[in-house]
Amino acid sequence: MGACAIGALATAASAETITVATVNNGDMIRMQGLMDEFNAEYPDIEVEWVTLEENVLRQRVTQDVAAKGGQFDVMTIGTYEVPIWGAQGWLVSLNDLPAEWDADDILPAIRGGLTVDGELYAAPFYGESSMVMYRKDLMEAAGMEMPEAPTWDDIAAAAEAMTDKDNEIYGICLRGKAGWGENMAFLTAMSNSFGARWFDENWTPQFDSEAWANTINTYMDLMTNYGPPGASTNGFNENLSLFQQGKCGMWIDATVAASFVTNPNDSSVADQVGFALAPDNGLGKRGNWLWAWSLGIPAGTDAEDAAKTFVAWATSKEYTQLVAEKEGWANVPPGTRTSLYENEEYQKVPFAEMTLNSINEADPNQPTVDPVPYTGVQFVAIPEFAGIGTQVGQEFSAALAGQQSVEQALENAQAITTDEMEAAGY
Repeated sequence: MGACAIGALATAASAETITVATVNNGDMIRMQGLMDEFNAEYPDIEVEWVTLEENVLRQRVTQDVAAKGGQFDVMTIGTYEVPIWGAQGWLVSLNDLPAEWDADDILPAIRGGLTVDGELYAAPFYGESSMVMYRKDLMEAAGMEMPEAPTWDDIAAAAEAMTDKDNEIYGICLRGKAGWGENMAFLTAMSNSFGARWFDENWTPQFDSEAWANTINTYMDLMTNYGPPGASTNGFNENLSLFQQGKCGMWIDATVAASFVTNPNDSSVADQVGFALAPDNGLGKRGNWLWAWSLGIPAGTDAEDAAKTFVAWATSKEYTQLVAEKEGWANVPPGTRTSLYENEEYQKVPFAEMTLNSINEADPNQPTVDPVPYTGVQFVAIPEFAGIGTQVGQEFSAALAGQQSVEQALENAQAITTDEMEAAGY
């Protein structure tokens, strides 16, 4: 992947090598397949890739950036890390990217999440919220219609109607794999729509609340009655595969998955997929999140200029155009630029409008029904959250696997979160 273009062989000795750490999802893999285009434009920069599963990527880049290890020159990081790391001086400001990169074109919700005190600390590769993806043919066969803005009751009724376990069709597929960015991303966003919070205004954990019990019991009922077997080990990629194989009636997950479930090369149900907003309970908040996988540059890299060149290329309007030419408009990285949603060709993509509406619906500054002292929709934007969220995620994953009751999982979550927050001095 990182080889120089032929024309650059004469200067290979002086070529600068940058190492890019990224997540093993479809959009990032697609970018690696387009490196000949980058090499042709920038023959003096070699790119080496380290591609990792989501939980492993988070661990590796966090260790490296905190220790100033220097393993990576560009890191794929999320909306959770960027403001925390930027404030700590761990990331290079990207305010000096070329004018034609057009920072003002970035969607305000996405740009805001990557900015600290006016400094942009990462460039969004793609932005996402979450939404309902469902099988139109199964809904029709059940004599039902999916509302554009469903409630959780609508979801439960549809899941029941579409489930046919004898034929390995499960009414609903949801994340069960433990991790603050895996099952807890889903469950935290879901809990917002049930009126739950991680903390009250005094930073007191709230897992002993009725709202959290309602959230987890609803989730468990859906997954136990209508979900696939072994769901406690299913994350984004596992559920994507199940949906593409036609085994899920519904999947509530990242809007970015829309291009993969509607791609006839990969999905056996590509022409049968419908989209709806993430569910609510009539309390004023939907169960959808806000996220961007972005490219950041760790402070202290010895290849800052080359890294900036790569980041600007990979997150540019021109890159979007390149993917559209090679793979079609449905497969361009979504959710980052206003201009994309103004593009008449992109407006024809069946999920474009629902993606934009879902992103605009999420409010990281007021994520919950009742007031909270934190920002972040499917995470709490404090450094301690990654550790706490992963431990809590393990408790709920264990409950889904039948290893403990919901009551025990919530009790353990409350105790873990209380202990960690006290130790951190909140």
